[in-house]
Amino acid sequence: MQTFEQIKVQIEALPQPEYAKLLDWLSERDAAEWDRAIEQDAASGALDFLIEEATAEKRQGKLREF
Repeated sequence: MQTFEQIKVQIEALPQPEYAKLLDWLSERDAAEWDRAIEQDAASGALDFLIEEATAEKRQGKLREF
């Protein structure tokens, strides 16, 4: 397996079109990982506190309609 430094050198040597494709791929991969983590947190109840906070603010009339 290559080290980060070796990969970094190879990335810096990429032609612009290939570099753009790499950026797109990394962005899509990062977004997919974020979605997976949020889904896992939601399923485990780790985000329930957000619902509780929003419900409390709604009861107090602190939420605005957009």
